[in-house]
Amino acid sequence: MEMIKVLPDLSHEEILRYSRHLLIPEVGLEGQKKLKAARVLVIGTGGLGSPVSMYLAAAGVGHIGLVDYDVVDSSNLQRQVVHGTSRIGQLKVESARNRLLDINPDIEVQVYNEPFTSENAMRIAADYDLLIDGTDNFPTRYLVNDVCVLLGKPNVYGSIFRFDGQVSIFYAKEGPCYRCIFPEPPPPGLVPSCAEGGVLGVLPGTIGTIQATEALKLLLGIGSNLLGRLLLYDALNMEVEYVRLRKNPDCKICGPNPEVTELIDYEAFCGVPGYSHEDGSAGAGWDITAPELAKLREESRPVTLLDVREPHELEISRIAEARLIPLGQLASRLSELDSAEEMVVFCKSGTRSARALELLVSAGFRKVKNLKGGINAWAREVDPQLPIY
Repeated sequence: MEMIKVLPDLSHEEILRYSRHLLIPEVGLEGQKKLKAARVLVIGTGGLGSPVSMYLAAAGVGHIGLVDYDVVDSSNLQRQVVHGTSRIGQLKVESARNRLLDINPDIEVQVYNEPFTSENAMRIAADYDLLIDGTDNFPTRYLVNDVCVLLGKPNVYGSIFRFDGQVSIFYAKEGPCYRCIFPEPPPPGLVPSCAEGGVLGVLPGTIGTIQATEALKLLLGIGSNLLGRLLLYDALNMEVEYVRLRKNPDCKICGPNPEVTELIDYEAFCGVPGYSHEDGSAGAGWDITAPELAKLREESRPVTLLDVREPHELEISRIAEARLIPLGQLASRLSELDSAEEMVVFCKSGTRSARALELLVSAGFRKVKNLKGGINAWAREVDPQLPIY
């Protein structure tokens, strides 16, 4: 990646701060000036965005942009190390900016407290040299890719789930883009999010620092990078593999005859929301709130409670008399359920149970509701003795 810029000078204080960089021949004084002149946009200030942004700040990347729309929650702190307990309830972008400026007050940090969407993405990304994808959903991944292709910028990609991580560089000018490898998103509900399936807290640290490493090498123009290669990391077995990637001549956005020439509706394309909330809803008419369910139970109304979580989640919290059929088994076990009974389906936050409701309705069940917000809403609003997770 060529960076043609007037390189800024370094102050005596900066020379001291970055002295360990200056001693590396591949970086040196000129390389450090390149980093000071660089502009990097980090999309997401969560698990991946935490190590990415902190190490870019420490390395002296002169201008870092942060995009996020969420607030710091205690459930973030197991992996999102840019935030701390004292920042719970604060905007993530503000929490992250304060931490980055504490690491390095000589840099500039610009924050965008908004979801990254088709409406604002081109405006936000236009002035940056490269984008780093720290997102956790498919609509935003495709959006980041398409923005990078249309603007001619590299996309430093990373993803995590449980013990597994992936890293690559997608840069349509010199190699494949994300759509070359994944032309279509997976069916809705096939790939659970970290909020549903979990993630080892240290994993985003590993994957995020690899992303930061790749970004720094791109900015410096040194070494061999992951363009055209997908790094697969298995933390559980401590294994690393590489998959060779090739440009798809029929790619719908970076091929010779592109079909996608502007940003599209990525939520419609992927069939899932672009940003998640812990208040899963099945839509108007299909939801029941925790207080409404509690009232039904107080009135001794016959209602079947169907828990579609995984068995190990019962060790965390459970609702008495609920029947467990994990979502992945539901389609093959429909014969165990009576479509004539009133039924309320629930999971942790309402997301999986909303998908379960769709399956039940398509199979002919009509007396079925989704517990909005899941068992966590039940714990907050009805039974505070249950933990929230």
